[in-house]
Amino acid sequence: MIPIAIFGPANWFAMLGWLVLIAGIILNRAWLRDKLAGLYWPLALSAGYCVAIYLGFGQSGGGFDSLPAVRQLFSNDWALLAGWVHYLAFDLFVGAWIARDASRSGVSRWFMIPVLPLTFLFGPAGLLLFQGIKAVFGKGAQS
Repeated sequence: MIPIAIFGPANWFAMLGWLVLIAGIILNRAWLRDKLAGLYWPLALSAGYCVAIYLGFGQSGGGFDSLPAVRQLFSNDWALLAGWVHYLAFDLFVGAWIARDASRSGVSRWFMIPVLPLTFLFGPAGLLLFQGIKAVFGKGAQS
């Protein structure tokens, strides 16, 4: 299979994982939120990442020591796909962690409405927003 053919299904698979996460939050089902969307789904994406890394490793040169080296590294489609699936896996994992931590911290599920899409689209920005919300509205925040 070529990376271009895998890209679309990987996106859809990740999106389905986010829907499972949202269902777990709405239905208050920790196993959907924590195990299925929060662990098993990211692990499946991580396996795909490992396959893409294996298939593209060392084909484009480059490295991580400078921006031009990273650009060269991602000039190979397998490496580019691996980088994208890396984002998909980690953003879903972090989104599930946020949902789990929100539940433990007493942060209303309503706050997840802006946090999770932001995490899906711009991972670290969603994490930052959640931490701010948790600091203001979480258990013990007014102490």
